[in-house]
Order: sequence, then structure tokens, then C-alpha cells
Amino acid sequence: MRKLKKWLIGIGLTLVAALAIGLIVIKSKQYHPSNEATVAAQTSQQVGSTIKFEGNPNNPRVVFYPGALVEPKSYSLWAKRVAAAGYSVYIVHFPLDLAVLNANAAKSLTGTHGYVIGGHSLGGTMAARYAHNHPQQLKGVFFLASYPEAKGSLKKTSVPVLSVTASRDGVLNRTNYRKAAQWLPKQTVFQVINGGNHASFGSYGHQRGDHAATISNYQQQRAVSDLLIRWLKYQVKR
Repeated sequence: MRKLKKWLIGIGLTLVAALAIGLIVIKSKQYHPSNEATVAAQTSQQVGSTIKFEGNPNNPRVVFYPGALVEPKSYSLWAKRVAAAGYSVYIVHFPLDLAVLNANAAKSLTGTHGYVIGGHSLGGTMAARYAHNHPQQLKGVFFLASYPEAKGSLKKTSVPVLSVTASRDGVLNRTNYRKAAQWLPKQTVFQVINGGNHASFGSYGHQRGDHAATISNYQQQRAVSDLLIRWLKYQVKR
């Protein structure tokens, strides 16, 4: 019996150590907001674990899922501009900054005037899952360097869908992106930011595997916000 207890204790300690090491490794790979994004985030409000940029409360809310290991404030630059155009933006914070750990995080954020949901990279895939499972009050879905999969199929949805990519993106799996077209509705609007890359859909510096952009982060942030504002104003119904 004593040997069994020692054996179980040993396994427990090993698992705790492995978990601690795993958390340290994940933390070391997280992407942090630029100084500019941090400053822009000062105009946001903290709502639980989510940061909110206040817009017109009578318009649909914009719920956003960040890319894997990217801190929410990294998207503050374009979010601030979208909010100034009249659409409140809620950027969700996930455990370990991984949307896959809580794809239903939008549940408490959809509001009474409907909601639009989107995400960057892995965040967009998880946002599509939420939209697929919660079509009530859904007003639109958007993807930033992202795409849905079978569990988040939007093929039968009637709401507007926007897919934005960048010509210098070195992270997006183009093969999977093209295959994912089968899960998108015919009314999907496709836009490409020429000279942009994967990381500059946010503002957090270089991302491993990405190509160098030929436009500035400021220019890509403006392009993202302009595309979203135009889509929200002219495609998304209130």
C-alpha cells in the first residue's frame, strides 16, 4: 500500500511539473500588443474578462475572437475606429489566449440588437463554430486571415459574410483556406489587403512564419477598419 501511495504521489508530482512547464512554454510564445495598441486600449472598458470599445448601443455588437496566443489589446487600433463609426466592439479574452478553450465565450455578449461575430486566424474558426450553433440574432460573420471548418459551417446562413486576407500572409494555410470555401455561403464577400501580412491584422509585431509586409502596420490597421466599417454599414442589417 505504501509503495502504491508513493507511486501515485510520484505520478501526481510529475503531472504538476509537466503542466507548469507547459504553461511557461505557452506564456513565452504569447504575442503582446504594441505600444500604439496599448495606448488605443486606454479608451476601452473592461467588461469581465473582455475589453469593450463603446459604439452606438442601437447597432449590432461586434464580438471578436483573437488569434491563438495573441493578447486582446493587440486589436485595439482597428477596434477603436470601428467603435467610433458606431459599432461597439467586444474583444474576448480566452484562457491562455486560445479561443479553442472556450468557443462559446460570446454567449454573454450578443446583446439585444443582434450581434456580428468574427475572429483572426484560429479565433475566426472558433467564431464560426459559435455562429453556426447560435443563429438567433446573428447579423453577420467576418474572418481576418481565417476560415470555417465543418463544425462551423455557414453554408446555409443567409447573413452577410466577409473574408479578408493579406497578400503577404505567410501563416495562413492557403490550401485549407481554399478547401474551406465549401463551408461558406454564396453571398460571402472576399477582400485582399495588398502588401499586408498575417500579424498586422493585429498590432503585436512579427509572427513566426509570416512574410514581411510591404505596407506599414498603421496602413493595414486602417485597411481592416475601413473594410469592416463599410461592410457593417452597407451589408449588415440593423
